[in-house]
Amino acid sequence: MCRADGEPEPAETQDEAATDAAFTALLEDSAEELYEAAPCGYLSTLMDGTIAKINTTLLDWLGLPREKVVGRLRFPDLLTVGGKLYHETHYAPLLRMQGELRGIALELKGAEGRRLPVLVSSVVKRGGAGEPLLIRTTVFDASDRRAYEQELLRRRNEAEQARAEAEQARRQAEADRKRLADALAVLQQSLVPASLPSVPGLEAAVYYHTASPDRLGGDFYDLFSLGRGRWAFFLGDVCGKGPQAAALTSLTRYTLHAAALHDPDPVAALTTLNAVLHERYAADGDPRFCTVICGVVEPADDHGRTTVRLASGGHPPSLVIRADGHAEYLPTPGGLLVGPLRDAPFSTARTTLGPGETLLLYTDGLTEARTGPSREHLFGDDALRAFAADHAPATPQQLITALTGLLESFGDGLDDDTALLALGVPATPPTTAPVTDQPR
Repeated sequence: MCRADGEPEPAETQDEAATDAAFTALLEDSAEELYEAAPCGYLSTLMDGTIAKINTTLLDWLGLPREKVVGRLRFPDLLTVGGKLYHETHYAPLLRMQGELRGIALELKGAEGRRLPVLVSSVVKRGGAGEPLLIRTTVFDASDRRAYEQELLRRRNEAEQARAEAEQARRQAEADRKRLADALAVLQQSLVPASLPSVPGLEAAVYYHTASPDRLGGDFYDLFSLGRGRWAFFLGDVCGKGPQAAALTSLTRYTLHAAALHDPDPVAALTTLNAVLHERYAADGDPRFCTVICGVVEPADDHGRTTVRLASGGHPPSLVIRADGHAEYLPTPGGLLVGPLRDAPFSTARTTLGPGETLLLYTDGLTEARTGPSREHLFGDDALRAFAADHAPATPQQLITALTGLLESFGDGLDDDTALLALGVPATPPTTAPVTDQPR
């Protein structure tokens, strides 16, 4: 700012004077002082590398006195073994050809073997005729840069090691998961029969859907001979998932099988199973239970009609698909869960199957599958009966095939294991072809 008369303000004059004084102080530094105390190292060498001049900064870094360096050492003598080899094979030849090199990473060897990482730039000074006279070299301390690079390298190596370990862990986890899945599949197969037997005068088909390959299911079924033309069957669902459910399933299946062979009455078989489960689990304060429907198929009469006697312990009712094209539930109300109570009542039912008629047993994974865009609704008993009626009349295999497609259509709405067992009287004279099992 200036006053009205054009004279500078006093404060402005003082600032300019201070600035001029600072510049004057800088200019008072001699060229020799700037050279010796520069923040980088300077040295000049003859063309053979003999050191002719070196500044104080570089001498301090090396920890060497000037009289032991100037005229006594060559520039390669200041380098480590590796640096000396690189200088002789690369640095010096390139410098002679190009006349200058910039930013080359080397290591200087200081007093007491101390190493100093540096960046070196050199230029050849030439005479009037172009002849090389000496080499001027600038040396910058690269310790911080080297430490930073080493830290980056260490972090990268750690990251690569971590990635390698994670990949190894992933592969190991996949291998463990596969071994577990294979073991679970074998164990799951041991909980149900590998295939159904061929029953004279009767057709049978089965399907088992496992909701998760990583967890053992608790659904079970079986069909076996009682002799004298009678056949026993059962289908059920135990509480829980995993190894404990598998143990309960195994105990339930083999107990029912043995009980039915001892006494073919379905109620007697369920009573025996209830006593075994109650004694095994309730006494330990951890009651476990299952729902079961079991029955006996009697030999067909002279009119080709087969009698079926059923008993249910808290299981969904069976469904009968008639030859005239309609479907009906066979009610078994009042039957309690098997296992929790010492004395549990079981409901019974009786029906006959004529030629072309089929009896369907299923677990609640079918009727409790969630449907709709938002998976808010259960498929339910009414929808199952309507579905069966739409496919009536149907052989056991035809019915199971249709239901398999239905289960697949539920997608992620089917989140529980589901077992299906269909028994039916052929509409035509039976063949001796063995019963085939649906793939699981």
